[in-house]
Amino acid sequence: MYFLGLGILLVLLKSLWSSEIGFVASWPWWWVFSPFALAVAWWGWADFTGYTKRKAMEKMENKKRKRIERLRAAMGIRPKSH
Repeated sequence: MYFLGLGILLVLLKSLWSSEIGFVASWPWWWVFSPFALAVAWWGWADFTGYTKRKAMEKMENKKRKRIERLRAAMGIRPKSH
């Protein structure tokens, strides 16, 4: 996600300012678009290695654990010590 934000920022800097203002204006376009390629590579790697799925499962487990703790506290049951 950071690569995507950086790419958008660089495209805006390159296209909005003339060559007299801003250091990005003198860069070649392939250099400005390189963060988008890095974002695609990152997403491909994350999906291929299971990183995305693992993070989603961790997020669901944390939500489940917090919900159970909240319900136990509402019933007056002491939380388990981890």
